[in-house]
Amino acid sequence: MTAPNAQLVAQLASASENAYAPYSRHPVAAVAESEDGARFAGANVEVAHYKGLCAEASALAAMVTAGQRHLTAVYVMGPGEHLCTPCGDCRQRIREFATPDTRIHVLSRQGAVLKSYRMEALLPDAFGPENLPAS
Repeated sequence: MTAPNAQLVAQLASASENAYAPYSRHPVAAVAESEDGARFAGANVEVAHYKGLCAEASALAAMVTAGQRHLTAVYVMGPGEHLCTPCGDCRQRIREFATPDTRIHVLSRQGAVLKSYRMEALLPDAFGPENLPAS
């Protein structure tokens, strides 16, 4: 992947600044990009009982709320220069809306792409909608 554009990095940085992470002090931002190129930002939201909302789930919820159902890319920005990949729950959430071509890009806080993945690499042999019987 080429370097993400400045607008995307700014969108991620803004979402990261709005993260509510008083317990972990680990703000995370994500952007879900739908097949029409629309981008939906999300940030992690922690709560006192430790069952918060991940940034990826927040971005996907915004995408679905806008009526979109297909992901072309997901961008995740953690607070530092280390990989901040989606957790297991978020990998399954991303899988729900992904295609074999969907890419997941993990960026540093400075906006550099640290690593890019295909869905199969993040969640091999995943269970998805096609595994359920048709109704």
